[in-house]
Amino acid sequence: MRVRDIMQAPIVSLDVNSTLRDAAFVFRHQQTQGASIVDSRGDLAGVFTHEELLQALANGASMSDTISCHAKPIFCTIRPDEDVSGIDWQGCNFLAVLDEDSVVGGMDTTTVIDSIYGAQHAERMPYQDFFHGLPAPMFLVDSHWTIGWHNVSADMLCSLDRTQLCGRTLANVLRDAGFEIEVDPVDQESIYMAWKESVRLLPMIWQVHADDSPFKFMVLLQNVQDQVIRSRELRDLRDLSKELHAIIDSSFDGFFITDGEGRALRINRAYERITGIRTDEVLGKTMGELVAAGYYNESVTLRVLQSKTTETIIQKIKNTKTIVVTGTPVMDHDGNIWRVVTNVRDVTELRNLQAELEHLSRLHTQYKKELDSLRRNVDHKPNIIIRSKRMKEVYAQATRLAKVDSTVLLLGDSGVGKEVVAALLHENSSRRDQPFVKVSCAAIPEHLLESELFGYTPGAFTGALRAGKEGLFEEADKGTIFLDEIGEMPLGLQAKMLRVLQDKTFARIGGSAPITVDVRIITATNRNLEEMVKQKLFRRDLYYRLNVVPVYIPPLRERQEAIFDFIYHFLGIFNQKHGLSKQIETDALDVLINTDWPGNVRQLENTVERLVVMAHGDLITKQDALRGIRGLDPSECPGFSSPTEGRSLRDILDETECNVLSRALQAHQSTRAMARALGIDQSTVVRKMKRHGLSTL
Repeated sequence: MRVRDIMQAPIVSLDVNSTLRDAAFVFRHQQTQGASIVDSRGDLAGVFTHEELLQALANGASMSDTISCHAKPIFCTIRPDEDVSGIDWQGCNFLAVLDEDSVVGGMDTTTVIDSIYGAQHAERMPYQDFFHGLPAPMFLVDSHWTIGWHNVSADMLCSLDRTQLCGRTLANVLRDAGFEIEVDPVDQESIYMAWKESVRLLPMIWQVHADDSPFKFMVLLQNVQDQVIRSRELRDLRDLSKELHAIIDSSFDGFFITDGEGRALRINRAYERITGIRTDEVLGKTMGELVAAGYYNESVTLRVLQSKTTETIIQKIKNTKTIVVTGTPVMDHDGNIWRVVTNVRDVTELRNLQAELEHLSRLHTQYKKELDSLRRNVDHKPNIIIRSKRMKEVYAQATRLAKVDSTVLLLGDSGVGKEVVAALLHENSSRRDQPFVKVSCAAIPEHLLESELFGYTPGAFTGALRAGKEGLFEEADKGTIFLDEIGEMPLGLQAKMLRVLQDKTFARIGGSAPITVDVRIITATNRNLEEMVKQKLFRRDLYYRLNVVPVYIPPLRERQEAIFDFIYHFLGIFNQKHGLSKQIETDALDVLINTDWPGNVRQLENTVERLVVMAHGDLITKQDALRGIRGLDPSECPGFSSPTEGRSLRDILDETECNVLSRALQAHQSTRAMARALGIDQSTVVRKMKRHGLSTL
C-alpha cells in the first residue's frame, strides 16, 4: 500500500496568522493531526501539527497566540510513492507528503492504523481491562460528549463515584470538580483545556471506529503542569545564561575561562582588547599548548590547577605587552576544580588612567581656585579697595586663611578696615552660610560684656530677664564671631575667654552646665598686646592663643595710592545714599590725597560724607575740602560763632563734641581714660569717636 492511496488530500491549510484556538478547532473537526501553514500570498510557510499544539499549551501558551510563534521551522516529509509499512515516522505523529517540492497531502498515524488493521482494531481492544489502571484519567464519551465509561484515575480527579460521572457531559463534570475550561466555540461540550491550582489538563482524543459501539471518542486527560514548570525553569536558565554572558562581555576587565584540565572555554571582548589575542586563536586549546606556542611566557591557570588556590602573576603576552592576571579556582561538589576564571588587567592602561585622573584633579583644583578668585573680584559693590601692593598681600593672605579654621588676630590702627577683612575671612570660608557675629569689646560696658558674650540663666542677677538670655557665642554657633578691640577686654573675663579658645566650651552666668559651640574666632586690636602682656594688662596665655595667625593691616598713610580709589568709592556710596550727584574737582582731590589720615579709612569715609552733605554746589571744591579736614578745629570753621549763618544748632553741637573728643584724645591714651576724664561711659566714647572719624593712635 502506497502513501498516495491513504493520504489526506488535499492537506488542510491554516493561515499564518491563525491562532492556537483555530488550529485546535480544525484538528478536532477535520479529524487530522496536522495542517499546512500558508502565508498572505498563498505560499507554503510550514506545517503545524497536533503535537506542536499540545507542546505549546504545555509550555503555558495562550489559546490566542498565533501558530507561527510555535511552529517548527523544519518539518518531516515523505514521498507519495513510499510503502506505508516502511514509513520512518522520525518521532512524529504527522508527516507532510511532498511531490516535486510541493505539499500534496498529509499522513498521520491514525490513518495508517485504520488502513492496516481495519476498523475493527479498536473494537477488539479490551479497553476496560487495559485502561482501567492507567494513572491518567480516561473517558469514553458519545457524540454529545456524555460519559459512558471512565477509569479509577478519573474518579480520583473529579472526587466522584461511577454513578455520579456516567450520563453527564465531560465539561459539566470538570466544572463541578472546580476546573476552569476552554471549550470549542462550535461545540460547547468539546474541551480544549482545563485547569485549576497546580493542575493543567490537555485532552488527547481518539475516535472509536467500532460500528456498533455507543462511544465515539476516547479522551485521555494529560496533566502537563510539570512540563510547564520545566519549560519555565529552562527558560529562566537560558535567560540567566544570557545575562551572565552579557555581564562577562560588558566587563571592562578581561576574563579568560578554562575547564578543570586547563582547556580554554571562553574569553570576553575586554580580554581581546587588552591582549590582542582573538577568541579563535585560543578556544579549545590547553594552556600548556598556548604557552608552548609562545602566546604567554607562563600560565596562571596551570599554577591554580597545581595549588588549587587563587594565584596572581605578571604575565607577558607574545613577549610584548605586560599584564596582571589573577586566576581563581571554581570547585565542584567533590572538591575538584571545575573551572578556572582568570581576571586580566593591563597595568600600563591603569597607570595611564591614574596619571590622567591625577592631572584632571590638579586642573580641577586650579580652576576652582581661579573661579573662586573671579567670583570674589567680580563684585559690583566691593567692600574692600585693593590697589596697593601691601593690601594685595593682605587680601591674598586672608583668602588663604579663609580655607582653614585657625584663629586669626587682625592688627592695625583704628579705621584701617579690620572689620572688612574679618568679613572677607568669613564670606570666603566654608562657614559663609552660617552666622557672622560682630562684637566690639570696647563698646560694651565691662559689667555687661560677660553676659553679652556668654549669656545668663534666669535670675542670674538683678535685672536679668526671667527667661534668661543666649550669649553671642551661642548665636555664632557653626559660624564666625569677630571680637573687635580685644585689648579692651577686662582681665577677669580673659580667663573665661581662654577656655572658649581651648575647649570651645563655657557656662552661662549663673549656670554650671557646659555649653559647647563650633565657632571660628577672629579677633582684632589697635593696641600692642605684647606690651600689654609685659604691663600685666593682658594675659600671656590668652595672647599666645589669639596670636596663632596674625595679619597686619597697614594704615592709610602707608598705602597712599589707594586714597584716590577710596574717595571715589565713598563718593558714589554717599551720592546714592542722599540722592545727590556731587563731583569733586582735581584741587580738592590733591588736598585729600596729601592729607595725613590718623583715623585711616574710617576718618576718610566720614570726611567724604561730610563734604557730600555740606558742599554748597554740585562740585566739591578745594575750599570745601580744607574746611572738611579742618572741621576738627571749630575756630577755623566759618559761622562757628554765628549759628544764624546757615548753620543749625545740631551742626554746631556736633562740631563742638568732635573738638572736645579730639582734645581729650590728645590728652589721654585710651578710651577708658577719656571716659573717666569726661565723666561718661567708655562705650559712649567709642561710639562718638567712631561717628566723628576719630581713633586712638
